[in-house]
Amino acid sequence: SERGTRILCDTLVTTGLLQKADGAYSNAPDSAIFLNRTSPAYMGGVTEFLSMPEMMHSVMDTMADCVRKGGTTLPGDGTVDPDNPIWVRFAEVMAPIMVPGAMAIAAQVPETGPVKVLDIAAGHGLFGITIAKRNAQAQIVALDWRAVLEVARKNAAAAGVIDRYQTIAGSAFEVEFGEGYDFVLVTNFLHHFGAKKNEELLRKVYAALKPGGHAITLEFVPDETRVAPVPAARFAMTMLTGTHEGDAYTFDELAAMAQNAGFVASRHVPLEAGQSVIISTK
Repeated sequence: SERGTRILCDTLVTTGLLQKADGAYSNAPDSAIFLNRTSPAYMGGVTEFLSMPEMMHSVMDTMADCVRKGGTTLPGDGTVDPDNPIWVRFAEVMAPIMVPGAMAIAAQVPETGPVKVLDIAAGHGLFGITIAKRNAQAQIVALDWRAVLEVARKNAAAAGVIDRYQTIAGSAFEVEFGEGYDFVLVTNFLHHFGAKKNEELLRKVYAALKPGGHAITLEFVPDETRVAPVPAARFAMTMLTGTHEGDAYTFDELAAMAQNAGFVASRHVPLEAGQSVIISTK
């Protein structure tokens, strides 16, 4: 109703989310950064992705069945089905929310000097692109499904780093990575699979790295109680309903996977919102 809309908008003015002038409402300057569709930091796409019918069905409609089964009831491999189109949409809209993680990862890479970086499950490409923008000599190789890589290449071109941005299309478990990488990024990927499958991938990562190279993993990492931080603990339910074996792993679990794959040491860098960067050294 008109009355309800007015009261809601006036309330949002008091919180600073809206501003009011001459009886008209508009986004406050801070809100416009995240709510204006033309802003590079627009966050509305995050809600669009999370509320996709495919996502809502797996999380809300089948939760009881997933708990009984111990995994997703979605067909095939669930959300990680080969060439699943949801990851194209993910790549198109989710980059803004990943900026803090991308900056934290880039901080682990030298600002100067030649470095070769493999970005596995690159998605929007932000993680590799941020490194390339920070280090003018960084060479990035992005790996993902072909349709997803089209989004990453578009973003790399917009960022002015496309001349140092190569791609490998296909499954990370099947395609050849090449070798001689200084860093391999494994971002928001391991949580989709069980420990055995993750160790299989990490062995490929280990082989692709130079001696002394680093695997940099970004994950939702709960503590040993598995109920905190809250965002990481909740994320385990997302993996239960969307995958067959995925989970939110503790640091000790992730470090053990890396050690079993050959890495000599892993370091934990906690971020906000339950995510962490894990640096594993060859």
